[in-house]
Amino acid sequence: MTDTKRIFLFGFALFAGFFGAGNLILPPLLGYNSGPDWWLVAMGFLITTTLIPLLSLFGHAKLQGTMLEFGNKVSPSFSLVYCIIMYIIIVALPAPRTAAVTHEMAIAPNFGTEPIWTSLIYFSLVFLFVINRSKALNILGKYLTPLIVIMVLLIIGIGIMSAETAMRAPSFKTPFVDGLLEGYQTYDALAGMVMGGVIIISLNKSDKYSFAEKKRIIAKSGFIAMLGLFIIYTGLIAIGAFYNGAFPTDISRTDLLLGLSTLTLGSIGATFISVLVALACFTTAVAITVSIADFFEDLCNHNHKVYIITAVICCLTGIIVGSFEVGLIIDLAIPALMFIYPISIILILLNVLPEQWANPIVFKLVVLSTFLFSIPDFLKFFIDEGTIKPLKDFIPLAEYSLGWVLPALLVFILTNAFLYFRSSST
Repeated sequence: MTDTKRIFLFGFALFAGFFGAGNLILPPLLGYNSGPDWWLVAMGFLITTTLIPLLSLFGHAKLQGTMLEFGNKVSPSFSLVYCIIMYIIIVALPAPRTAAVTHEMAIAPNFGTEPIWTSLIYFSLVFLFVINRSKALNILGKYLTPLIVIMVLLIIGIGIMSAETAMRAPSFKTPFVDGLLEGYQTYDALAGMVMGGVIIISLNKSDKYSFAEKKRIIAKSGFIAMLGLFIIYTGLIAIGAFYNGAFPTDISRTDLLLGLSTLTLGSIGATFISVLVALACFTTAVAITVSIADFFEDLCNHNHKVYIITAVICCLTGIIVGSFEVGLIIDLAIPALMFIYPISIILILLNVLPEQWANPIVFKLVVLSTFLFSIPDFLKFFIDEGTIKPLKDFIPLAEYSLGWVLPALLVFILTNAFLYFRSSST
């Protein structure tokens, strides 16, 4: 296989791993609620769903190790705890959500079966793909991903060309920030940190690639995947906005996507989108499970039994949580994402910076400040918000759940300035 073909294969496989349940059902409702401001929502959404994930893949290209490498400059102990927490969140929320969305959009409308049976069959098939890991990337990249892309682009293209409904006024007060935070729900930044490791492991199985060649392949594959997501996210947000006058104000995410597919593709639309959802969700579940199993296998000295055990645990968890409603899984995810996302974004950004700007001291202080100033965003889901209101009023941008941004930036600048002047004086 030539390097160019390998780059496109990995790029499509990465795209398939990113493009799952949330990536389909979240953008249209964002556009629906933003109306004429859909482009502002899209800008915020694309930062957390394409730019930050792309940087995470660049970080993998630079580090060329497991996800542990992202936090090792803080400390190996911190990195291990961080990775375990991240994997617990991913196993418990986004992976099962793929089964729940598949049930609500593809199975329940056509067969009316109980969600537990969908989850059971769904994750049994996921397990079969995962234990045949070498074939999984080829199948995802060669066959399923191109089919997904064609389906989505048809809906977007027809929707944009035939839109005639007048747009309702936006319901967002801060569309850019709302898009930025809604991007957390796609888990794309976390997925970049997780699935970049899959490409690393696949390339390491071949002795033919040097460090520089692997860096080039990972970076170009990541760009292909993110370009695809950029186009599709923008299109889905746009058609959600263009048709927001055609649906009731209390429509759910899944019903809106089904409605848009019916409006654009006619009576066959519901069947069309059902197949799309099932394929997109399934590829993501496989990619997530492979990534997590790879990580723990590598952590335990390449013990393949650990790979199998991890895959079993992931799939069993998916069967249980995947039988819940999509809305419930999304609601449960919000506090977890408010906890893990700020630290993840900072780790990604620091790892792509030149070494002289991001040494271990900078890592430690910036990550610590990010954690401390993101605590109010996490606590508000567990205690009365009035209790922490004085604190949120004091922290800039805290009212937008972004109170960690300016402190992290300030600590980064001051720490680098201090280190520069100290080195200059000596």
